[in-house]
Amino acid sequence: MSRSRFEKLNPDKQHRLIESAAEEFAAKGYEAASLNRILEQAGMSKSSLYYYFDDKADLFTTLVDRSLGLLFREIGGFDASTLTEDNFWREMEALAQRFTALGNSNAWYVKMGRMFYRLRSDPAHSAPTERSFVAARRWITDILCKGQALGAVRTDLPETLLVDAAMGLGEALDLWVLNHWDEIPDDARLRMANDQVGLFRRLLAP
Repeated sequence: MSRSRFEKLNPDKQHRLIESAAEEFAAKGYEAASLNRILEQAGMSKSSLYYYFDDKADLFTTLVDRSLGLLFREIGGFDASTLTEDNFWREMEALAQRFTALGNSNAWYVKMGRMFYRLRSDPAHSAPTERSFVAARRWITDILCKGQALGAVRTDLPETLLVDAAMGLGEALDLWVLNHWDEIPDDARLRMANDQVGLFRRLLAP
């Protein structure tokens, strides 16, 4: 886990380091990314890096966390308190549309997604993905519980089974879309976003 002292670093220096790491990971992938190149670009020493982070995995995990935070800010956030039984699935479609539109306009998120799942599939390098995966599971759990309270999500199966099923379907869809992203036109990706939410609805709705 990144050290809390990094948050106390000058914001400009934080930004330079994260931007340098993003460029290096995007260009080289996780395995081939060089801490030396990142540090040279950011104007930092190796001793400074290890003051703030344990290793490359720790730096990458922080990059993923910040990218996800930026992603949610760019798509406008998501207020679960506005959900009702009538609009629950429409709001899920709208959220999927915003995610897809952002991917259409900024290839960085697609590259990050591919790196994330490459690491996740490799037990030797999957540690940097764990924190984000746990956060995603918590978010899915909260949304499903909200949907159940509204009557928009089924209640006839154990909560953990529903969460496992939703996470499994989401990961399968993410992997397929990321692997085929370059083959699919922008407008087709947007149509597919609604189709994917339709799969969740058939799985989870009462």
